[in-house]
Amino acid sequence: MRILLSCLLILALVPGWSGEQRLALLGNRPQMDVTTVTLDPRDPARRRLGALTFLGGVALRSRDPAFGGYSALVVTGDRFLLLSDGGNIVRFRMGADWRPRGLHFGNLPAGPGIGWQKQDRDSESLVRDPRAGTLWVGFEGYNQIWRYSPDFTHAQGYVTPRAMAGWPVNGGAESLARMPDGRFVTISEEATATSAQRKGLKVAAASTRQGLIFAGDPLRFRPRRFLYQVSPGHDVADAAALPDGSLIVVERRFRLPFRFSNRITLVPADAIAPGRLAKGRLLAELDTPLIHDNFEGVAVTREGAATILWLVSDDNQSMLQRTYLLKFRLDARAAA
Repeated sequence: MRILLSCLLILALVPGWSGEQRLALLGNRPQMDVTTVTLDPRDPARRRLGALTFLGGVALRSRDPAFGGYSALVVTGDRFLLLSDGGNIVRFRMGADWRPRGLHFGNLPAGPGIGWQKQDRDSESLVRDPRAGTLWVGFEGYNQIWRYSPDFTHAQGYVTPRAMAGWPVNGGAESLARMPDGRFVTISEEATATSAQRKGLKVAAASTRQGLIFAGDPLRFRPRRFLYQVSPGHDVADAAALPDGSLIVVERRFRLPFRFSNRITLVPADAIAPGRLAKGRLLAELDTPLIHDNFEGVAVTREGAATILWLVSDDNQSMLQRTYLLKFRLDARAAA
């Protein structure tokens, strides 16, 4: 009774928390609905989109208030791993019927800050070692890269690269890719090249984004710089490596009153090198009247001889947006 009275006295005398609301975390009762979607609402039979073929897609929805905001994904066979920009994790299996199975909700076990506010867990990019299952996450704000054990059971360490120190608070490591040769590549969402970095290059600063190449695990290797030439009016949203060492880059554009669009480009393997200016070739563009949203995550898989691209959208947990998961096949001639 004395302990109870002491607790009640503390609650009565200590003022309530008036700061920012606690970051919403996913609950322990996972629930998710899926609705199939078409590439072109005016022509449901349409499949072709530039160098891509639309293979299907779904809109994801859950009654859990923390669901949404997915900025990165990993696809391994029929296993899907989605990571939100608040450190929330969704895992499930899904086959050709587009019905999720084995749904699991979770949250990052550790990360920058104390995890109370969203900026403490602004996780924007994700890669996985296909052999060991180790995971790496890029965080904006703190401009850090963290390494986690398989299935995010615990954090193994992190690095704050000096080369990322000047990247914008809300425009940092939006992308992270693991190359077939073991290198890691990250491109800033918004950080443009300095005049020194553009020396000898005929490109405007606004058309550039700073990139880094790690010879291996970012926690063990110092990065070397390169530049990426982004499309006018766009920012870098994510990147993923193709089996031949070239890079798929997803660019995003926002236009008033409230419209997102995306460009998908392919950067040749030999352009991903220190000191180079990498420029992508446009493969496809998602914009009205086609299905479009704030696509921030891309993953590459193989199905036989076919190269598959998966895209996930960040709905910003807004009623005006949706969480889409789309599947495309890359034209073999475009990848050559």
